[in-house]
Amino acid sequence: MSFPTVVFDDGKGELAPLTDLRASFDLRTGMTTTLERLTGSLRLVALAVPESLERLTRERHALPVNDFSGVAPGPVLLVNGRSPLATAMVPALRVGEVLRDPGSGDIIAAVVDGPAAIKRLLSGDSAGLSPVQSPALADASIVPRPLLLSRPWHIRALRDPCLDADLAWHAPARLKTIASPELGAGVLRVGRDALVVPRSAEVFPSVVFDTTFGPIIVDQHAVIRPGAIICGPAYIGPHSHILDRCLIKPHTSIGPHCKIAGEVGGTIFQGFANKAHDGHLGDSYVGEWANLGAGTTNSNLLNTYAEVVCRASPDGPNERTGETFLGAIIGDHCKFAICTRIMTGAIVHTGTMWAATAPVSGCVAAFGWVTDAGTRPYALGKFIEVARTVMARRKLTMSDAYAERLMELHGLRSPFPERGS
Repeated sequence: MSFPTVVFDDGKGELAPLTDLRASFDLRTGMTTTLERLTGSLRLVALAVPESLERLTRERHALPVNDFSGVAPGPVLLVNGRSPLATAMVPALRVGEVLRDPGSGDIIAAVVDGPAAIKRLLSGDSAGLSPVQSPALADASIVPRPLLLSRPWHIRALRDPCLDADLAWHAPARLKTIASPELGAGVLRVGRDALVVPRSAEVFPSVVFDTTFGPIIVDQHAVIRPGAIICGPAYIGPHSHILDRCLIKPHTSIGPHCKIAGEVGGTIFQGFANKAHDGHLGDSYVGEWANLGAGTTNSNLLNTYAEVVCRASPDGPNERTGETFLGAIIGDHCKFAICTRIMTGAIVHTGTMWAATAPVSGCVAAFGWVTDAGTRPYALGKFIEVARTVMARRKLTMSDAYAERLMELHGLRSPFPERGS
C-alpha cells in the first residue's frame, strides 16, 4: 500500500466502556492493538479522533492528531479504526473511491485527494466519492463479520481472526530476530507450532507450553511461574506475570504488566490489570487497571446453550449478540471483591466497584459503588485517589489529560438502577 494513511476514529457505534479512555484503534483486538496491526502494513501519517479523546491520543502517539497540515498534497488513504481487519479489504482502492459497511453505511476506508478532502470526509461530506464493493466483503472467510466494531461484544466476535493473523505475522519474524533460549530443565514443550520465548523472559521449571493448536509468543521480561500451562494460540505481553499453576487456554491475549492466575481462556487483557488468584475467566475482555478479587469467576455459556443477549448501555435495548460463548466486558478501573460471580454477557462500565454478594449481571452503569446495601455513585475524589495509587504501583503518574477525561466520564455517568433499600 503506497498511499500515506490517516487512521480515524469516527466515534460511532456504542463501544463504551471499551473506548471511554482510548480511541477505537488503540483497543487490543488480538495480540496487538488495531493501530499496531495497521502500522505493520500501512504508511501512517496522522490520526483523527473525537475531541473528547484528542489530548489522551496525543499523549500516546508521536503521530499528529487531528492535524493534517503536514500531510503532503496528493492521494491519502483513510482507514476506520473500528475496522480491526481493514487491510484485508482496502488494497485495491483508488483515488476517489470509498468502501462502506453494507449494513450501517459507515465508511471503512476511502482514498481522497489532499488534506482538505480529509477534513471534508471526516466531517461527513463524501460528495464526489464513488462507492466500491471490495471482493473480500463477499466472503466472510476472508474478512470475518462484523466489519466494524459497533458494540462491546464485537471484540469477542473478531478476537480469533485478529489473534491468529497477528501470531502468523509476528511469530516467524520474531523467531528470526529473537534467539529463544533452550528451555530449562523441567520445562515441557508440546506441539509443533511456533514458540517464541525471548532471553529476557523468565520461565520456571514445570511450565508447559502447548502449541498443538497454535503458536505462543512470550514477550520481553515476562515471567512464567512454576506449574503454569499455556495453550496456543496465545500471547503473553511484556512484563506480565503468569502465576503459579495458572492455566492459559487458547485464544488468550494478555497485554503488558498484568498478573494472571487461575483459569483464563479466550480473553483479551488490554494491559495493566490483575487477576492474580484462582477463579475462571472466559471469553471476556478486561480493561486497564481492573482487578478481580480472589475466587472471582465468570460464566461464558448459558445453561440453555442459547445465543447471549446483551445491552450495550444500562438504559439501552436488549440485543442479540450472535455469540453462544460470551463472558464479560470489563471496563477500565473496575474492581471486584473476593468470590464475585459474573454472569454470562455482563457488561461492566468504567470505574465500577462491586462488593455485593449478588452476582454481576446485565449492564452495570459506570462509577457505581455496589454493596448489599445498594448502589451509590463512586465519589469522584475518592475514585481519582484510588486510580492514582494503583497507577503509581506500576510507576506511572496520571496525566492531567487522563484525569480530565475521567472527570468528564464521571459527569456523564448513567443513572443507577434501584438496588437494595
